[in-house]
Amino acid sequence: MGVLFSSTLEEESPDVKAFHSAERWESYLEKIKESPKLINKNQVVIYFTASWCGPCKFITPVFNHMAAEFANADFVKIDVDELSGVAKEFKVEAMPTFVLWKEGKEVERVVGANKDELQNKIKKHYQL
Repeated sequence: MGVLFSSTLEEESPDVKAFHSAERWESYLEKIKESPKLINKNQVVIYFTASWCGPCKFITPVFNHMAAEFANADFVKIDVDELSGVAKEFKVEAMPTFVLWKEGKEVERVVGANKDELQNKIKKHYQL
């Protein structure tokens, strides 16, 4: 897989849903619970990040590229400083942390900016 790197590493991707408020996040979770078939069959990759995190700056463009490649899952991004309660709820202790969710529960977790491990786990659970 060829990964495209951008000169602006923090750039938003149209394929990634970034949550900046607890209300929006809660609304998104409710939508998943109410309509699991409508939200990419309830397959979600949650990326916990922070603006000060060096490894996050490296992995963000990789994550954005994977979001475009694996259209059968939702890719969401949560800044742990903005939504510390959500990070606590998911027991995030280091950044970056990726939580792979399927049908309302965690199926895998990747801690650190290991693009190969992340890609392999996404492929395992969210086949194209």
